[in-house]
Amino acid sequence: MTGLSPLSYRVYAAPRTEGGKLVSVFASAEGDLQAHAARAGTPLSVFLEKLDDTGAHLRVFTPDRDKGDSDSAALAVLSHLQVEGQIADVSSVWMGGQEYPAQLCGGEWLLRQGDVAVTGGPEADLGPLGIQANHLQIASAGRPNLVVTVPTLDDLTRFQPDFDRIRQLGHATDTTGLILCTLDAGRADVAFRAFGPLRGFGEDAASSNMFACLVGTLSVRGALPENEPLVRGLQLMPGAPSQLSAQYAPQPGGASGVWVGGAARRSNE
Repeated sequence: MTGLSPLSYRVYAAPRTEGGKLVSVFASAEGDLQAHAARAGTPLSVFLEKLDDTGAHLRVFTPDRDKGDSDSAALAVLSHLQVEGQIADVSSVWMGGQEYPAQLCGGEWLLRQGDVAVTGGPEADLGPLGIQANHLQIASAGRPNLVVTVPTLDDLTRFQPDFDRIRQLGHATDTTGLILCTLDAGRADVAFRAFGPLRGFGEDAASSNMFACLVGTLSVRGALPENEPLVRGLQLMPGAPSQLSAQYAPQPGGASGVWVGGAARRSNE
């Protein structure tokens, strides 16, 4: 790979699927980065500015703007650098002037999301969204999310989002994101979907921050397996299934030291 000839990676893809997120990895940051990203043909492009003792310094773009940071982009670069033997199993990535500690665990890179604070569920009318909820909580790892548990996987996959009503629900509950989840998740610990119209997107295919919040809520509820090193979550945006992994330390009222990541593999697209 030359600096201006990117490799395409698929990040967070659930096993045996073409889901997750597509990322173009550029080995250097030369020339008009926005123009390179526009030509790359993937939703995200990441440029390696430099690699030194402090870690990998990155620039991240969508086809039409400087995104600033992206966990998906960071995981793609880390996976590439690991294959090339250029980075240690414990390192950092730098995006937008901020450091994101990273570690390799079971063949997957995880990024530190920080601590998650969880509170009880608010009074919320979910009827207009057609949701029958078993459990409501608010969780935050910097941004508050309303976490709603539905009974079955069918309830989760059949849900049809109304983004205007999700915005109204966010205003009513002082939250900026909505996470729907179910413990009826097959081989995973939890299945979920993530919505953020108040953050500028409708539904996300793979959200590290929101999965960290979800892990915190399940920890508080005692709903995660004990003595397991990793939590597995399936994020089920229609047409783009993803699998995320997390490490965490249970704490009263939340979780501390939450790390989230997943697999990244070369794509021919």
